[in-house]
Amino acid sequence: MRVATLSTSVHPGVNRLSQPTIGANAPLSGSAVHNVLQALDEMKAEDIISIDLRGKTALADEMIIATGRSTVHVGAVADKVIRALKNAGVTARVEGLPQCDWVLIDAGDVIVHIFRPEVRQFYNLEKMWGGDRPVEMRVV
Repeated sequence: MRVATLSTSVHPGVNRLSQPTIGANAPLSGSAVHNVLQALDEMKAEDIISIDLRGKTALADEMIIATGRSTVHVGAVADKVIRALKNAGVTARVEGLPQCDWVLIDAGDVIVHIFRPEVRQFYNLEKMWGGDRPVEMRVV
């Protein structure tokens, strides 16, 4: 799988996404990020975006955002991602699975958000966490 990374990047799955830029920080084949991206692609999640959070926050290294077509699709995509992480030996905390409007999967260094289209548009996390976000200040 070819993975594109930017501060905010688009991951081309089956050529349904546009204008990726390849970066040096592409995930390794055995990494949790790779497993998540593969699961998202297999379940035909849409508009898969990866945001490199290194240097912006201590919350995680990578945030992945994807869209499901309906609540049923969001739930199925989330289940696949959770199983992929579990198979990689990564324990994840999950929120939002009963409603499936927005499922948050916290796998430590990787945070995955799976939205219904309207919910994703409303919260617009790409704008909040994208390249223009200032670096987080650490208090010592």
